[in-house]
Amino acid sequence: MTKNKLGLNTICTHTGEVKDEQFKGAVSPIYLSTSYEFLDVDVKRYPRYFNTPNQEYLAQKIAALEHTESAMIFGSGMAAISTMFLAFLRQGDHLVVQNTLYGGTLNFIKEEFPKYGIEYTFTNGYQVEDFKAAIQPNTKLIHIETPSNPLMTITDIKAIAKLGKSKGILTSIDNTFASPVNQNPIDLGIDMVMHSATKYFGGHSDILAGAVASSNEHMERIWNVGKNLGGSLSDMTVWMLERSMKTLGLRVKAQTKNAMKLAKWLEKHPKVLKVYYPGLKSHPDYKLAKSQMKGFGAMLSFELIDGIDSQQFQKELKLIKSSMSLAGVESTVLSPHLTSHALLTQDERDAIGLSNQLIRFSVGIEDVKDLKRDIEQAINSTKH
Repeated sequence: MTKNKLGLNTICTHTGEVKDEQFKGAVSPIYLSTSYEFLDVDVKRYPRYFNTPNQEYLAQKIAALEHTESAMIFGSGMAAISTMFLAFLRQGDHLVVQNTLYGGTLNFIKEEFPKYGIEYTFTNGYQVEDFKAAIQPNTKLIHIETPSNPLMTITDIKAIAKLGKSKGILTSIDNTFASPVNQNPIDLGIDMVMHSATKYFGGHSDILAGAVASSNEHMERIWNVGKNLGGSLSDMTVWMLERSMKTLGLRVKAQTKNAMKLAKWLEKHPKVLKVYYPGLKSHPDYKLAKSQMKGFGAMLSFELIDGIDSQQFQKELKLIKSSMSLAGVESTVLSPHLTSHALLTQDERDAIGLSNQLIRFSVGIEDVKDLKRDIEQAINSTKH
């Protein structure tokens, strides 16, 4: 598509703008109306149909960034992924899903799928052989997340896409951690891409949203379910998201650069037991990550050595915030076992290697020297 020949920052800035034809303003106007004309119009618009002017045009920006024909914007990442799942899975169908993934997705599958009679299998690992072993005759969808939350495991996107196509099974990915700045799964053969747009798309910790991007054919099915579930977004928030996405490329590239510097520094720190970041050559899937990512992302995790209380360490931080979400311009940390993966049992967390000492680090745009100084003083201030 011609629009995908534009540069990243040009797409972020200009694609999906709503033209102000009346007053010629430089930015998109906000269409807050919930009621539109229905006589003699090409499109009957209604917010729950995901087709208000702001919704429609923002979807164009997301589609351009993910190299797809179409996209939709939702009220949250969970609204996006649940609608996508329910559009392609029904009673008697089977889902193969990666075992290392966002806790909210995992909990949705475990809690809601049995109510619909949908079967599922979590893989034993994240290698293509693990997915192949989990496929059943009624498997209709394979879902992956790479890099994964919070252990930064890397799944071979091209291999999973090839596996799905060889079996006539659709594939989907949660591309939130990488963002389209660092990874375009559609180019590697994946069928559907979803995002928690709350994260890098929003980027300022003040928007809750989700997105799915795919072909026109797949998005038609998702739309048919989405309009019934009602997970649409207010146009004020849509407008804020479009504004925020103008700087997506600038923000994510700066954050990714900072993350690489901090990962290397943390890896050498005597009080840090282990660092999880795909950009480190010590990462078991470094070569794979390098082959399928344009940048290694701005998310990393690390474990402090035994004897240093991870929660006390976070309380001692002065600049870096201890906060629930991720991907804002400000750096934040959290303990996954108390937040994103709190709904898992201790045994389930142990099974995927998620230590209670693990700290997930969302790297912001601050000066690296200031972030290092803050981490150092927090470690020194924590009793051990």
